[in-house]
Amino acid sequence: MERIEVRPAVGRYDDFYEVVGVKKPGGKGCWCMAYRDSRVPNEDRPGYMRDECATEPGPGVLAYVDDVVAGWCSIAPRSTYRRLMNSRTIPFVDERDAWSAVCFVVRAGFRKRGLMHHLLAGAVEHARAHGAEVFEGYPVDVGPERVDVISGYVGTVRMFEAAGFTRAAETGGVSGGRRRWVMRRELGQGGLPQAVAG
Repeated sequence: MERIEVRPAVGRYDDFYEVVGVKKPGGKGCWCMAYRDSRVPNEDRPGYMRDECATEPGPGVLAYVDDVVAGWCSIAPRSTYRRLMNSRTIPFVDERDAWSAVCFVVRAGFRKRGLMHHLLAGAVEHARAHGAEVFEGYPVDVGPERVDVISGYVGTVRMFEAAGFTRAAETGGVSGGRRRWVMRRELGQGGLPQAVAG
């Protein structure tokens, strides 16, 4: 039986690169910078994320299958994501600086194993360990249908609900033509999910 673990990305830049990095010389890519600060030039993004991976709390968490890096979740305080702070489509629920999960990536060859569920659970524990009061994500609502890889990078409402999150607010954002929601989970009182007025 395979062993799945989720670990913080601190000190694991090479593993982050394996999942998210652009391998083609001169190739362009997100480097998980779209929400952090898309103004950073493409050639500077590897160094930016190397620095992020070198300091606490780090830029996210990594999933490993039998010690082989297999997936990534970007998780950090909302205040560190420039795009979220200036978003016209994703509302603020309250004044607290929620920790936000904005991106999930699972490497080809490791999909359809439930790794996104593991990544979300690991991200919650990472946020809690760093004093987060509340955790939120902005997944797409696909109902009972499966979601394609491109649209599904934000996760699904169903996945967040399975992890104890509740719908806090509808957003003006879409992914793959489907509406996105602010999904929240309170991390107080031992991390038990609590309803949030929306």
